[in-house]
Amino acid sequence: MKKFRVIVPIIIIVAVTIILVKILMPGKTSIQEKILNKSNSNIITNTLLVNNDNKLDENYKPHKSDVPNIPFIDNATDEEKQMEEVASKAVEKLFKEAKEEGIDFLGTSAYRSYETQKEIYTKKVISDGLKKANEYVAKPGHSEHQTGLCIDVTNKDRWFVGSTKEAIWLAENAHEFGFIIRYPLGKEDITGKSYEPWHIRYVGKDIAKKIYENDSTLEEYIASKN
Repeated sequence: MKKFRVIVPIIIIVAVTIILVKILMPGKTSIQEKILNKSNSNIITNTLLVNNDNKLDENYKPHKSDVPNIPFIDNATDEEKQMEEVASKAVEKLFKEAKEEGIDFLGTSAYRSYETQKEIYTKKVISDGLKKANEYVAKPGHSEHQTGLCIDVTNKDRWFVGSTKEAIWLAENAHEFGFIIRYPLGKEDITGKSYEPWHIRYVGKDIAKKIYENDSTLEEYIASKN
């Protein structure tokens, strides 16, 4: 009986501990499972944070991809022309409006698989060294291109720097179509990447407008919501 009285409290303590652990530290849900949850798929997909600290699984692919009806550079691969469907439709509108205002864009690279990013990163390290590679090229699994929600663009001169008319137009108007300049100038310590005026990321019109008006980043927006 004495032994029984000792064991019962121990069992109770263990059971309570397990319950508390499950409540305070719920099991992680994979990114794929979250995206496929139809009740909040758009919110999670559009604000999916991928950076140096947040990695995608090597098997991750866009939930529903499409090829936007926009001009691409000649050497863009079929893979690179793919985008998440909602982002694809949005970038079509962006290109159309820009052209009507005398701005001509060309798509260079949208979706990239884990393996493709691995090849690009490895080649950059070999050619330019590890430090330079990490400034501009994401490690495999840490690239937004794997989400299908972003696209790199250029102009006819293939010279897309912040002072060009195309880059200025993009910075001032991308949010109207649900895109943000993902790696803005002066935010390198937050994004972990050097300034890229050519890289736009789809987050939806409402969020893009807030990020644009606050001169912030996706990291800052998400932090403000937590």
